[in-house]
Amino acid sequence: MTEEHTRLAVLSDIHGVLPALEAVLAEPEVAAADRIVLTGDITAGPQPAEVLDLLREQGDRVLWVGGNADRELVEHRRGERARIPDPIGPYAARALRPEQVGFLAALPRTLTLRVRGLGKVLFCHATPRDDEELVLVDSRPARWAEVFAGLPSDIGTVVCGHTHMPYVRLAHGRLVVNPGSVGMPYGRPGAHWCLLGPGTDLRVTPYDIPAATARLIRDCAYPDIAQWADYFLNARATDTEVLEAWGPKDLRCSGTGRPGRGS
Repeated sequence: MTEEHTRLAVLSDIHGVLPALEAVLAEPEVAAADRIVLTGDITAGPQPAEVLDLLREQGDRVLWVGGNADRELVEHRRGERARIPDPIGPYAARALRPEQVGFLAALPRTLTLRVRGLGKVLFCHATPRDDEELVLVDSRPARWAEVFAGLPSDIGTVVCGHTHMPYVRLAHGRLVVNPGSVGMPYGRPGAHWCLLGPGTDLRVTPYDIPAATARLIRDCAYPDIAQWADYFLNARATDTEVLEAWGPKDLRCSGTGRPGRGS
């Protein structure tokens, strides 16, 4: 952990959407970054094997953190769980090659790096202690104190994903960064990611969504792929709807449940 990185490209929640990932990897600033850091939910979507292959072709430039959806695919393939909450999950689990299942199973849940201008940065999928609990841009200070309990005091920045909505905020003196989702954005379409170091720069890469949808319909055998692609690639769920629906999972007193079929 002694190496200090100048510039990192952070990608989260790719969810097996190969055209979105290809668009981000083609960005000059991603190509120029010291490393690409993935903060989980890499494969649970229409093209999981292809996404893994492309990322692993990048070699040691990619640093990996697993997410809850990746874990669920592994558990399903190994017979450790009968169902996956996301309807496309069983399809994605079956589409992985055995060695890819093993690769996902070995991914760490957190990663700590030193980044110029930010000091020690902890990368995780949902929170530092859990790969599926929710914290949101408007989570209460007491909620942040709870999820940060036990975190070393020298961690000044936490980078997380899971909610598919980008934000940067302070919470108890720590900078919290969510790059949003590459493959399944909520709020507005495009492939969302961020550059980290010496500050934080939230980015969105536009790409040809109709062409990507047609490609998924052509190449993916998931029965509901047309509906899936229309809903997620076009970000049909608004940020307001998602924040309202996920209130109870953030341990609030209001809200109605989970929007769509994501995260």
